[in-house]
Amino acid sequence: MKAAITITVRMKSERLPLKVLRYIKGRPMIEHQIDRLKLSKNADGIILCTSTNPQDDVLIDVAEKEGIKWFRGSEDDVLDRLFNAAKKYKASHIVSVTADNPLVDPAYIDRIITSFRESDADFITCKNLPLGAFSYGIKIDALKKIIETKKEKDTEIWGNLFERESSLKKIDLEVEEELRHPEIRLTVDFSEDLELVRRIFDSLGDKNIFPLKSIIKLLLENPKLMEINRNIIQRHK
Repeated sequence: MKAAITITVRMKSERLPLKVLRYIKGRPMIEHQIDRLKLSKNADGIILCTSTNPQDDVLIDVAEKEGIKWFRGSEDDVLDRLFNAAKKYKASHIVSVTADNPLVDPAYIDRIITSFRESDADFITCKNLPLGAFSYGIKIDALKKIIETKKEKDTEIWGNLFERESSLKKIDLEVEEELRHPEIRLTVDFSEDLELVRRIFDSLGDKNIFPLKSIIKLLLENPKLMEINRNIIQRHK
């Protein structure tokens, strides 16, 4: 089994333009995310998955600067892009993250990969982590099946395609109690979200290596921080 982390990313963003290149502690947000993903011990590599649109050329520069793999594919069909990236790099399983989530938890990425090795699962989630800390594990054979049967051409939002496919074996990992805070919002879609993430870095350090446990502890002890983006309504992914 070869497992890769895929980062779905484009420069296009309606709610917070160019957000993945917005600076946190003097570096673009996506570079901080890549730092965090490199903490994974079980992944065989990281693939930045973007589109063939020329506006995304800058993202290839980021991938090469950070020493990770990259793939360019469909602008709108994210699943097709992920499948072809996995095929190019011969991955049998991927853990999918988006560049909206600079604080995704590498420990649970490793747990997903371990779960794949111990089970015959097709789709693995960890839904009770904070929004923006979780990731999705996908067996490539299952991804191929979804692509062959789906009717949608725009798959920016695709989780429901796996959830509603009854033939797939799905696992939702148990999340330990101290991390079980789905009400906490750590994703970055709006300026308020970015402000919260910047405050977290201000409190916990310049390098994106602090554990999720420390982030949650900070927010629970300083509830005014969570007020920064509390009123944002999340679009279902």
